[in-house]
Amino acid sequence: MIRTLDDSQIARVLSYERLIPAMERALTGFSAGAVTQPVRTVLTVENGQRYLGVMPAVMAQSMGAKLVCFYPKNAAADLPTHLATIVLFDSETGLPLAFLDGRRITEMRTAAVSAAVTRHLAPPGTRVLALLGSGVQAQAHLEALRHVCDFDEVRVWSRNPDHAERFAARHGARAVAAEAAVRGADVVVTATSSAEPVVRGEWLKPGAHVNAVGACLPSWRELDDEALRRSVLIVDSREAAVRESGDVILSQAPIFAEAGEVFAGTRRVAREQNTLFKSLGLAVEDIATARLVYDQVRASASD
Repeated sequence: MIRTLDDSQIARVLSYERLIPAMERALTGFSAGAVTQPVRTVLTVENGQRYLGVMPAVMAQSMGAKLVCFYPKNAAADLPTHLATIVLFDSETGLPLAFLDGRRITEMRTAAVSAAVTRHLAPPGTRVLALLGSGVQAQAHLEALRHVCDFDEVRVWSRNPDHAERFAARHGARAVAAEAAVRGADVVVTATSSAEPVVRGEWLKPGAHVNAVGACLPSWRELDDEALRRSVLIVDSREAAVRESGDVILSQAPIFAEAGEVFAGTRRVAREQNTLFKSLGLAVEDIATARLVYDQVRASASD
């Protein structure tokens, strides 16, 4: 029987405790060549405003695809900017297993990957988190990163000061200017829809780790050249980064490793170095998360 899993069903079973290690396993397999996955196909519906992405992947146990709508224009109408549907198949038989609402899966797997990378690269004694952006991904990253770091202070900045103030009030953070948020922070998250840099390299403290999850188009940036120059660059996919990431393409920064190589220990970075993880989001992350949800739902139903 093909299951249809909506957001409420997914929310009941999907947790960062299971998802963070699942993302480590998925990306380790991806970087080891155990996953078949092309770079996503992105169709422009309206330049700068509406895009449709097609993201297939085949793994040992599962295969499937995600259709994702990236609609920056929705932010002005207080609607989600990312909406998605995932179809999951059994890779051995080809039998369809489930259709899943992809919004929460996209939200949580993105933050879980950043958390996994942060666990490996954050400086010793990490205590201060800076969030650039106050939307869905800022909230997801705050929750996920608290599973791998103990923060004494959380700072938040948004281009909309009211949004930052509301976020700060909800999450025990402090709303400040962008430079004030970044200076002295151990971990920085950029989760904006900005097409221009919001973080300057001169603001980053020695040893800071940055998770950059916005700017998913070749002409968009969240970080200036200095931020890339100062940092050891980690990506989820080399092939995707040089085709999709404006931060990587426009700075011409050298890529040191994929996250999966860091997880496997085949590429090592000293924690005293500045590090930058450029996250674009991969189909393997979606399919691995969908399989995790599917298995949990089945297990719950059999109890």
